[in-house]
Amino acid sequence: MSRAVEESNRNLLRARDAMDRCYAQPLDVPALARIAHVSPAHFSRTFRAAFGETPHRYLQRRRVERAMFLLRETDHPVTEICHAVGFGSLGTFSRTFRDIVGRSPRAYRREAGGGASRSQGAAYVSTCFTMAWTRPRS
Repeated sequence: MSRAVEESNRNLLRARDAMDRCYAQPLDVPALARIAHVSPAHFSRTFRAAFGETPHRYLQRRRVERAMFLLRETDHPVTEICHAVGFGSLGTFSRTFRDIVGRSPRAYRREAGGGASRSQGAAYVSTCFTMAWTRPRS
């Protein structure tokens, strides 16, 4: 691997790490491209080539993953979780959540036994199985 490709990959990882850390904040492609030291168009192309999805879709998936955790582990209302993970509108959050997870946030909470209706049986499932089973597929 050439030194230029290695540096480019490192810069893409910095941008992806920023998305992982600041998922709840408003992030756009130009800001992420500045982190990677490339143009916005080049950033979008190289990010998709490197990680298999667009920067926007990656950020949405990270937000939904966090929302899934909050739906399982807290009693917070869906609207509060929607805003806590960085979505500006409940409609966009619900649509995106359904696209990624396959069911609505409320149905996911009910099926996962999260929030106020959490049962003791879920405590006996190994964490690695829970994480693998609940990881969104896109």
